[in-house]
Amino acid sequence: MLYALILAGGKGTRLFPLSRAKNPKQFLKIVNDKSFLQNTIDRIIPLVDKKNIYVVTNEEYIDKVQEELLDIDKENIFAEPENKETATCIGFSAVKLLKRDPDATMIILPSDHYIENKKLFLDTVSQAVQIAEKKRGLVTMGIKPTRPETGYGYIEMGEKVNLGTATFKVERFLEKPNIEVTKDLILKGTYLWNSGIFVWRADVFLREMQKYLPKMYKCMLSMYQSLNTKWEEETVKEQYEIIDGISVDFGIMQKTRKAYVIKCEFFWDDIGTFTALGRLFKNFDGNNVKGNAVLQSSENCTVFGNDKLIVMFGVKDLIVINCKDVLLIMDKNKDQELKYLVDILKNKSNFQKYL
Repeated sequence: MLYALILAGGKGTRLFPLSRAKNPKQFLKIVNDKSFLQNTIDRIIPLVDKKNIYVVTNEEYIDKVQEELLDIDKENIFAEPENKETATCIGFSAVKLLKRDPDATMIILPSDHYIENKKLFLDTVSQAVQIAEKKRGLVTMGIKPTRPETGYGYIEMGEKVNLGTATFKVERFLEKPNIEVTKDLILKGTYLWNSGIFVWRADVFLREMQKYLPKMYKCMLSMYQSLNTKWEEETVKEQYEIIDGISVDFGIMQKTRKAYVIKCEFFWDDIGTFTALGRLFKNFDGNNVKGNAVLQSSENCTVFGNDKLIVMFGVKDLIVINCKDVLLIMDKNKDQELKYLVDILKNKSNFQKYL
């Protein structure tokens, strides 16, 4: 049976101060009147029955997810005791789904994406499901690059295969290259952005984990054996303490011979930074603006206004975010580094209340 797994456990520190520890970005309502999490679920519902939609999140956000998703059963929310990267949370979810359905096929969806052309998106996912089920492949979605982007991973397309429109074997993964390398990759024309959207059978994924992450697989096996017993919660916590976290890209996708990539045609954006978020704002004389703001003789700025009027004159390449208790002003070229600033604030006791 087909299942959707929504990844919703991140802290979203690169969207601070909009994203806070108690209200991270997956719960923000910025694009429309729904959160990123709810929009992700709405997007996949035509393909996956609501009872088969699952959310994996940190245990501290369980109540928040339940408040946000009143029509999702509590049993469909998987709680991680701590964040240990995507290979771990996907593996944990895979064993939970396998316990319920030995034939589970998983559609893995991050909760912070913006996607247009819903029908084309669903058609592409349906194609990926067929490959995952018929060829026992690990399928990822690739996006044609439109700019040099250092915040994304890249996928090199290998041999084209007769498995539907624009489907290729994966030649290699390249994680967040520098700006000069990204320019070369775009010119080559054989590289795609790694969207982080995956489709595979749960059992196939775990077999690949057994090959390439054997220590993690043993932890997953222990958790699987404890499911639906009185030792489940204790075992999960014990195994999470043992696990060395790693991303699914580094841990499995870069190594497996079962990886396929579909070159997608729908519009996609990863809302991981303010520069990305700004692309969804209105254009105001060459600036991206949302809320109460006026800009004159200014260019390439991203502005999020609140109750106060923001007036900017004669500036460029700035990000200005006005929240009720925090005003962020930063160089637009530093948006990938914002999480390090948040770490600095964490170490100052008088600033922790703002996080």
